[in-house]
Amino acid sequence: MKFALVEGVKSEALKGIKGSCQSCGSELIAKCGVHKINHWAHKSKRVCDSWWEPETEWHRSWKNNFPVEWQEFIQFDNQTKEKHIADVRTENGLVIEFQHSHITPQERNLREKFYKNMVWVVDGTRLKRDYPRFLKGRNNCYENTIFYHTDNPKIFDVNFVDWCFPPAWLESTVPVIFDFLGDGTIHDPERMRNTLYCLFPQVGGHARVAEISRKAFINSTTNGEWTERVEKFINDFRKQNEITRKVHNQTTSHSSNKVTYSWNGIPLIGGYKEYNKRFSASQKSNGKRRR
Repeated sequence: MKFALVEGVKSEALKGIKGSCQSCGSELIAKCGVHKINHWAHKSKRVCDSWWEPETEWHRSWKNNFPVEWQEFIQFDNQTKEKHIADVRTENGLVIEFQHSHITPQERNLREKFYKNMVWVVDGTRLKRDYPRFLKGRNNCYENTIFYHTDNPKIFDVNFVDWCFPPAWLESTVPVIFDFLGDGTIHDPERMRNTLYCLFPQVGGHARVAEISRKAFINSTTNGEWTERVEKFINDFRKQNEITRKVHNQTTSHSSNKVTYSWNGIPLIGGYKEYNKRFSASQKSNGKRRR
């Protein structure tokens, strides 16, 4: 833990001092060594929060972007009496969890249900293969196009999302921010790692990813705009998906005894020949993906 209560004051670990746990009230010892960042540890092996994990420098540096009073916030559910320590909880009730360690889909789902209004920030450099896989998808280096441009140059429709993002996060019910910069020690000639990539909850099997600067993310979560923006974005996404679904189901329409062929709602000039060509191509791409 970064903080303990020392004479009732939220304090960081310093050699030789003692404190008490904000969550369970038990005694904590300041751990101030050479190889690990300064932190507080329970005097006994007791773990008062099963979700709590050791912190890395990456984890700690992200926390430091927010006011001390927001960090390591004790969140309590009056109905279930469940209590957990959120990495950051803003004054507007948004919980930000910074995740470096592996997490199972089951635990991820439990945290999302408990915190509800939350966003994940994931260290995308924990596994060596994660960033190269993402970069290949982002640059459309596969045989299929992965990232499609939208009207907004910073937002993309993403096909085959499992080809470029870790599978443990694909079914998240809240936004997941991937930070591929890590601790900043990895060479980044294209400067793509400075950007955060937000994977929104999928809608109808479709995924959208937004490129966000670190400054914009910190500002929007700090000033309270993040939650409203995300809700509006997802609602608009759902409406657009429903319109697309209805149009897609009407691949042919009859007018004046003439059949008009369309693909994804767009009329095809080449008629049946062009429709058959696109259908065959989609079947081949699906076959490649299954292999």
